[in-house]
Amino acid sequence: MKLLRWSATRPDIDPGAVALHARNVTFDWSGVPLQWMPAEPIAGHLICALNMLLPEGERMFIATYREALAYVEDEKLREDMLGFIGQESMHAETHAKVLVDMLAANGVDTAPYERQMEYLFRVTLGKRGEGRAGKQMLVERLAFIACLEHFFAWLGNWVLNADLEKFGADPRMADLFRWHGAEEVEHRSVAHDVAEYFGVGYLRRGATMTLVFPIFLALLLRGTRFLVHQDPRLPDHGYPRLLAGVFGAMWRGAIPGVPSLLVSALSTFQPGYNPENVGSTAQALAYLAASPGARAAAS
Repeated sequence: MKLLRWSATRPDIDPGAVALHARNVTFDWSGVPLQWMPAEPIAGHLICALNMLLPEGERMFIATYREALAYVEDEKLREDMLGFIGQESMHAETHAKVLVDMLAANGVDTAPYERQMEYLFRVTLGKRGEGRAGKQMLVERLAFIACLEHFFAWLGNWVLNADLEKFGADPRMADLFRWHGAEEVEHRSVAHDVAEYFGVGYLRRGATMTLVFPIFLALLLRGTRFLVHQDPRLPDHGYPRLLAGVFGAMWRGAIPGVPSLLVSALSTFQPGYNPENVGSTAQALAYLAASPGARAAAS
């Protein structure tokens, strides 16, 4: 079933505040090829690299928020954090399933990349220390999460409005990322609100984004190179030629361009920045109501 292009049916009515909750989804990955977007295989691998990057990152988000809940007295914020934890838990579980049911089924051994992500998110960005020092490290992680969540909301809005079908995208993989992207748009303000509650101001947000932006792009490129290396249908190019392929896919609209990502990152440096203007809650909810993966789980 071909999914609708959601830019053409974007709802205009703002539903207001939404109670966040996890949604069950069911995907059948049998028969999904490694080149799930055959007209743009490099772009497909870059997007698919998120399946390897996200599970450990989202587990770190969950652990950090559970730690932070002990300090939060605002009941509305606590509710939002619990809803965020539920959604991130489902995201991690669903993307991890792709590693087994789709990538491993196509002969891809993701273990080396997974080990790198485990070290990054469990050791480098894991819980450290107790008392005042431990809380300071908690605040740094909350700032880090807020910056990443800005990108995830921005990418979620992009994929909701991107015409991946014109590149031959498998509808199940497209639905996976649109479902996830819609929930990122839905909870786009939570990480920002939590960071502000813990005192993350303009200077710390800017300094953290300066680090997060290149790290995020580097991890995606590393994941893309990892998948291209294991794809027998693609030449095993080094990074210079791979970058040329990535930029070509950007030019053709198969993935977001670096300039637009940079503009998105720079928007967080605006005084009074708020992620509410990233995407549309109404559009996200409309997609979540129609997502084949969500509907399959509900039937």
